[in-house]
Amino acid sequence: MRRTAVVTAGTAGIGLETALGLAAAGFAVTVVGRDVARGARAVDRIGATAPAHAARFLRADLGSLDEVRSLADRLAADHAARGEPLTVLVNNIGAMFAERRDLDGVEASFVVNHLSPYLLTELLLPTLTAGAPSRVVNVTSAAVGVARRVFDAVEPPGGYYGFHWYGRAKLANLAYTLDLAARLDGTGVAVFAADPGGAATDMTSGRMSDPRIVSPGLRLLWPLVRRRFERSTSGPAAAAARSSIVAATDEALAGRTGVVLGPGARPVAPFRAATDPRVARAVRRLGERHAPPVTA
Repeated sequence: MRRTAVVTAGTAGIGLETALGLAAAGFAVTVVGRDVARGARAVDRIGATAPAHAARFLRADLGSLDEVRSLADRLAADHAARGEPLTVLVNNIGAMFAERRDLDGVEASFVVNHLSPYLLTELLLPTLTAGAPSRVVNVTSAAVGVARRVFDAVEPPGGYYGFHWYGRAKLANLAYTLDLAARLDGTGVAVFAADPGGAATDMTSGRMSDPRIVSPGLRLLWPLVRRRFERSTSGPAAAAARSSIVAATDEALAGRTGVVLGPGARPVAPFRAATDPRVARAVRRLGERHAPPVTA
């Protein structure tokens, strides 16, 4: 039976390179994205590598939790109809916003970077469990290190600074990832976090040169901060995708779960705040409140 993989935000950048790596490893890959034209180009590019199985594109705006639900329903129904397991889910979706904005009444960075992958994963757990052994790979970021660690609400106290709020949403998702790994231990569904390090992508292009994304204290050091950002986001997407590909495919990880793979695709210690049970509980409450996997 063929192995299958779903890669969100898989039509360009790190997501597309992840999809290419999975196709090269023998997976039948579904790439998810908003843009139909980019999706077609991604499928063509994967097809040009002569994979063992044809790739496909599914359109979904992952900034809409309603569309996340519809995507999950379609994926679950497709796999059930074909009697085919879902082997790997890579939640590659991520976004940073220079100015605060809402999506369906909830702050956008938290929706895209945490609630969306959280909801998609929770809704697909029955499919992933039925297809075990299977893996969930959530893409994380070193930006968790600048995050406020209070999760009483979606939005932290204080002003809006895009890089910090992005890091906080990624911290929420990392805490969820580690908590989910413990929850699913023994089910055959392994859960990993993959840190790509950094790359020149649509998300980083332009935004990392905007001083509004950091707090006033860091703006005082903006020339130094900007140079650091530029260095950390100048690498190729293919190299950045390696941690996700290894997390999804490496047989050396069989039987393991809750592992964080760093930019070198090697296991690293998780950021300490993400291992705090109080953070995990608070993040779980926010997910259940704003993106309940089960609707009344």
